[in-house]
Amino acid sequence: MLVFKFGGASVKDAKGIINLAHVVKQYSQNQLLIVVSAMGKTTNALERLTKAYIEQADDVHEIYDDIKKYHHDILAELFEPSHPVFDEVANTFVEIDWMIEDEPQDDPDFIYDQIVSIGELVSTRIVTAYLNKENLKSQWLDVRGYIHTDNTYREGIVQWDKTCDSIQQGIPPLLTKGIVVTQGFLGGTSENFTTTLGREGSDYTASIFAACLGAESVTTWKDVPGILNADPKLFDDTVKFNELSYTEAIEMTYYGATVIHPKTIKPLQNAKIPLLVKPFLEPDAPGTVIKEDGKNEFKKPVIIIKQNQVLLSISAKDYSFISETHLSDIFKLFAKSHVKVNLMQTSALSFSVCIDLHEDRFGKLLQSFSANYKVKYNQGLTLITLRHYQLDSLKDLTQGKTVLLEQISRNTAQLVVK
Repeated sequence: MLVFKFGGASVKDAKGIINLAHVVKQYSQNQLLIVVSAMGKTTNALERLTKAYIEQADDVHEIYDDIKKYHHDILAELFEPSHPVFDEVANTFVEIDWMIEDEPQDDPDFIYDQIVSIGELVSTRIVTAYLNKENLKSQWLDVRGYIHTDNTYREGIVQWDKTCDSIQQGIPPLLTKGIVVTQGFLGGTSENFTTTLGREGSDYTASIFAACLGAESVTTWKDVPGILNADPKLFDDTVKFNELSYTEAIEMTYYGATVIHPKTIKPLQNAKIPLLVKPFLEPDAPGTVIKEDGKNEFKKPVIIIKQNQVLLSISAKDYSFISETHLSDIFKLFAKSHVKVNLMQTSALSFSVCIDLHEDRFGKLLQSFSANYKVKYNQGLTLITLRHYQLDSLKDLTQGKTVLLEQISRNTAQLVVK
């Protein structure tokens, strides 16, 4: 059996869903499990809705109405007004209606997951209905009953044994009846609350199903020809990799390459399942294959750009050396605030780290440091990572910029610039 994952860009409009059905038709002789993300920029819109609701802003209903209209317009292009999918989508949105009627009481991360998850629940209803309309027999599956996580909202930790048991018992019989369509990015707790697996987590969802089912391969359908050495929105002269090894793919995602979710590769590597990254508008194109014996050829360095970075310098209030004890305490505070470190460097009296800026988490992090540490920080920075770099590349990328922190090893160079 095969696992497909379609991202938001591939289902951003009616034309995209029609194209999805065209792609699926080419593989209709296979058992297929399809993982679908929220449509277009719906996750971003639902994040704005969540923020507005938590802050009790005046534009809550305006944002929400725009989200519903966007989906209704897509439905209107694909289906007759009497089609039952209209009611299915409306009933899914009701979960948000119930929540925003009352003032927020719960933890913001919990609220985030309950609201933002609606994007995938709606998109999969629409995709399933359209595939059935095209005589591609499909079943809608609620992923929350199969991917089990703990209660870490926004970063749900998968309970692998329970998850694989549920998938192995429940999914194979469904695959014999037709295509299974389910949501990416989501999980469920033992209390039946929704969790999310981290932004761009739909790739991870696909790899979980593939690993538990022993799939032949996972294909993630993208709006790029495959995995490129750099973001084509930022660089004109990108090159595509035909193959990559699991190890190189893990390194690239660790440093922030967004074409694949960082947690995606490991389950596939453990099960020796190849990952194909292919363009959804050219389904016959070869794309990129990530596999155990993938051949890594680097005609140009891999360039990863992370914007909106913060550089913190942390020092003890008593001017003592930064010791292993301090580092242990500092990392506990990062973990407690759910803040990930992108780059770190230690000197005698300070510990410097580069992190993504998440306003709500950053405020909590600074507060947690205030008791025992002094913290200085710069915002609005960029982290540049180069794999398999050449010195000329470093000079070109830093020209006209101020380098605040630099780290260079055999294969990787990282620079924090302003």
